[in-house]
Amino acid sequence: MGYTALITGGSEGIGKAIALLMANKGYDLVLAARHADRLEATAEEIKALGRDVLTVPTDVRDAEQVNVLVQKALAHYGSIDVLVNNAGIYISGPVEEFSLSDWHQAIDTNLWGYIHTIHALLPHFLQGGSGTIINISSIGGKVPLPYLTPYTTTKFAVTGLTEALHSELAPKGIHVCGIYPSIIKSNFLQRAIFRGKNEEDTKVRREQVEQVVAVPVVEKPEDVANAVWDGLKNRKSEVLVGSANMSAVANRMFPSLMQSIIRRTFKLKDRT
Repeated sequence: MGYTALITGGSEGIGKAIALLMANKGYDLVLAARHADRLEATAEEIKALGRDVLTVPTDVRDAEQVNVLVQKALAHYGSIDVLVNNAGIYISGPVEEFSLSDWHQAIDTNLWGYIHTIHALLPHFLQGGSGTIINISSIGGKVPLPYLTPYTTTKFAVTGLTEALHSELAPKGIHVCGIYPSIIKSNFLQRAIFRGKNEEDTKVRREQVEQVVAVPVVEKPEDVANAVWDGLKNRKSEVLVGSANMSAVANRMFPSLMQSIIRRTFKLKDRT
């Protein structure tokens, strides 16, 4: 039996790119996402590479569904070597425009989704004294991003979760790594939540992000996948992807200037 990896949000975008790279590196896969048809389409590409793949439609916000996912994965392969937490949602707008439902959707997906998989799979890792947990975070987990407050809240929480787990689990043989990309040229906008002062403001906020994603130099899902492999192969505690390195340095050296630029970029119709 070879190495195996479980990837959430594994049907498209960043998750699909990670799955294809790991299949090319010799891993068999367990892919979890909400849409069975998209999972099966990605699974066919992985099978074409000669690897085995198990697909389990899963909403990571539901702890019971995640428990079933992990049980099916272990029953199928006997062991899981790598967990990649990737399922997430982007949410943007003035903080006062978000409903509590918006907040819950962001936190339940971006944070609780990660906690659910870790809680379900960690006993297996601890029993074997080995395993790798890779959490896809964001530069928004290193640099405060105004007008993305719920999103940034979840990503800072994922950073804390990742760093604390790394410190605690390293002596037990379990490697934990955080991946920190900036905005990525993927289909995340299909599920993104935008809120504004009115319909026009909401529309312009979405169009603004669409324009950024369309810029040729914006990193691609494959760049994140390569960062995941770097973190896994070289047992790094964190990997910043491409332009995220510059953002982190700029915020560390010139925090007030950096925050002023971000505020002006995302303010749009919002006025103080």
